[in-house]
Amino acid sequence: MSKIQVDTIVPNCGTNLNVGEVGDTVVVAGNIVKSNALQASDGGNIVNQSGTTITLGASGDSIALAAGATQSGFGRTGTVDWNTTPVTSTPTTGVTGIGYFINSSGGAKTINLPALPSVGDIMAVSDYAQSATTNNITIGRNGSNIQGGASDLVISKEGAALTLVYVDVTKGWIVTDSGSESDKTAEAKFITASGGTPTTSGDYKIHTFTGPGTFTVCSVGNILGSSTVDYLVVAAGASGGGRYGGGGGGGGYRESPGTVSGSYSVSPLAGGSALPVTATGYPITVGSGGSGVPNTPGSDDGNRGNVSTFSTITSAGGGAGAGQNAVSPIGTGGSGGGASYSQTGASGNTPPVSPPQGQNGGNGTPGGSPYSTGGGGGATEVGVNANSSPSAAGRGGAGATSCITSSPIARSGGGGGSGEGDHGVTFGAASPCGSGTAGGSGGSPSGNGAANRGGGSGGAFFSSPTSGASSSGNGGSGIVVIRYKFQ
Repeated sequence: MSKIQVDTIVPNCGTNLNVGEVGDTVVVAGNIVKSNALQASDGGNIVNQSGTTITLGASGDSIALAAGATQSGFGRTGTVDWNTTPVTSTPTTGVTGIGYFINSSGGAKTINLPALPSVGDIMAVSDYAQSATTNNITIGRNGSNIQGGASDLVISKEGAALTLVYVDVTKGWIVTDSGSESDKTAEAKFITASGGTPTTSGDYKIHTFTGPGTFTVCSVGNILGSSTVDYLVVAAGASGGGRYGGGGGGGGYRESPGTVSGSYSVSPLAGGSALPVTATGYPITVGSGGSGVPNTPGSDDGNRGNVSTFSTITSAGGGAGAGQNAVSPIGTGGSGGGASYSQTGASGNTPPVSPPQGQNGGNGTPGGSPYSTGGGGGATEVGVNANSSPSAAGRGGAGATSCITSSPIARSGGGGGSGEGDHGVTFGAASPCGSGTAGGSGGSPSGNGAANRGGGSGGAFFSSPTSGASSSGNGGSGIVVIRYKFQ
């Protein structure tokens, strides 16, 4: 091996000093190269040292790791970079390493956590407009667990801020910090309450009210546990009309999305958001069904169902089925009552809410014998119109099905219209959901709507002296169900 020892090497021409040639490998003994500044060919700094501070890159540069490379000693320390542009779109999906200010002043908002997260991913959310109590902010789990549960996380506390870190598949995203002093404890706190008939389904408690009562909140939890409740509020169904009676309308049907208490199956009418609660008593009203009416002149129209209420949610009673001498606007309601012959079905979703709490009643046939009447409206379907040929009364409209009580139950169906059996008119069938009843025929009454399912009763058959008496049944009573996480 040859060795050259000199104190200084300087270029022979210009200012460039070349060591080796193209294709050569230059080896430095001891693998140490010392310099206070290394620069790229364009003069930009790669490494620059001033005192004990070493700077990588220069202003405007991006420091990137090669594909497949890893780093250590640089990672995040439990913080995010905050995006200071408030988020107003919904739903939106966040990116790991970013904090988001969510502006829910114009309505409830949803921001989803990153899909397919890696261990150590981090995201934060803050209530920008101090409006989360009125308009909740939902943090969607996007396929991963949150705090070990397969449920979204709802911020319902004004000004709250959360930081979440993805830990593993089992626990998923864990809240590591909260902007509210009362929520900084690592222990989740849950709602405790009483009232109605309580049952449980896993980590969720369900209070069912089949009559008036009080939902008493003893203590409110926190956003790591539960502080809001899901609900189902069904009003009572109406009775069908008495003389040539249309079917009674189903009771108004209102339901929350079900995202804070187990993500159970909800009906297409689910909307709005879960309700925040405070430590107080909430009076519960459960409507009674509209009373049936006999087939006699002067008592032709059925009777409305009665309202059901919980907190800020009121569901309207079903609209009465029309009789031969219908008195407007008795047929309007949660779902509209069915029409007698030569009439138009009454309006549902009255008073109007969004999503609609019910549908319109069906129309009767134009005047002239044989007479045929419309079905009462249901929660998800307009009452079926009467048919002229072949002569048939209208079926009751379909209701809505929810699993809020952990089993699928259909409610708020309409009653069927009545048929003039002496002239071969087929009576209107019950709502396909089973909560409303069929229209009367011959001397048989229509039967009562299903209790605590808000179904309308069928209309009464017009009986000639040879057909016997007939009447419409009672509408089905309503129900209120409240559900929340309790452990």
